[in-house]
Amino acid sequence: MRVIGVTEFSGPEALTVHEVPEPHAGPGEVRIAVKAAAVSPTDTNLVAGLYGTGELPPPHVPGMDAAGVIDEVGEPTPDLDTSRWHVGDEVMAIALPQRGHGGAYAEYLVADADSLARIPAGASLAQASTLPMNGLTAVQALDKLGLEPGQVLAVTGAAGTLGRYVISLAEQRGLTVIAEAADTDRDLVAAAGANHIVARGDDVADKIRTIYPAGVDGLVDAAVQNELALPAVRPGGRLATVRGWSGVPGSDVTVERIMVFDDYHRGDTLDALRRAVEDGVLTLHVADTLPAEQAADAHRRLAQGGTHGRLVLTF
Repeated sequence: MRVIGVTEFSGPEALTVHEVPEPHAGPGEVRIAVKAAAVSPTDTNLVAGLYGTGELPPPHVPGMDAAGVIDEVGEPTPDLDTSRWHVGDEVMAIALPQRGHGGAYAEYLVADADSLARIPAGASLAQASTLPMNGLTAVQALDKLGLEPGQVLAVTGAAGTLGRYVISLAEQRGLTVIAEAADTDRDLVAAAGANHIVARGDDVADKIRTIYPAGVDGLVDAAVQNELALPAVRPGGRLATVRGWSGVPGSDVTVERIMVFDDYHRGDTLDALRRAVEDGVLTLHVADTLPAEQAADAHRRLAQGGTHGRLVLTF
């Protein structure tokens, strides 16, 4: 089968088409004929070698978001019940590029039976592919922050896919949201449900404190501003980091490290995200679709910035 991957870590130009043996669904697994794979910064970081070689041999295949059609179903196991899945089901799944069944830039992806969900009613496969990784990341971040209705959440990088999912899910939980965004993105962020919007910049903490002088209760740092964002949080509050930042020694703010890899077996959460889309809580945004063979171009476009929604590779 065709996969898009790299044999040596470098820039987008290293992404090429490779022929590898076709995988098949074993016990507790299904096989997905991938039709769409969303492109994210995690993918570009993998291609650059920032995550190391991982457990799988080259070619190293990026992609944590897949949507497609089940074409094989393995036998159920005591831990992984495949009986709810059938050939022809349209599904979305999270993939683990450096271990397990590998990344989503592939014609076929084998998935554990509890790592996928049906796509939202009315959504295309391209749209559905934008949900798994960032949706699960948003839920994990909000759960780890543990805020109660009425408390205040700040979100940096609010115009991005993760930022918008966080805002909309936070609004559903009854939180007040203050979001950081460029002036050109204010309408987009407001539509996601932000109560307050401050201008993007290195002084984000000062701007947030202008509205909430005592600091916010929690912050999701989707823009990876780290120590620049930290002072926006009140003493005893929490900050969710998506890039493994360990915080500032001696700080009275707890830093929660969000690792979406830990949610691979959370198909139940992914199904709840499906319902959130169907209920109008979440909106799926596709910036553009490109043939999988043009993955390098998609990575270059992502690096240029200014893309609203996800670029999606199609097979």
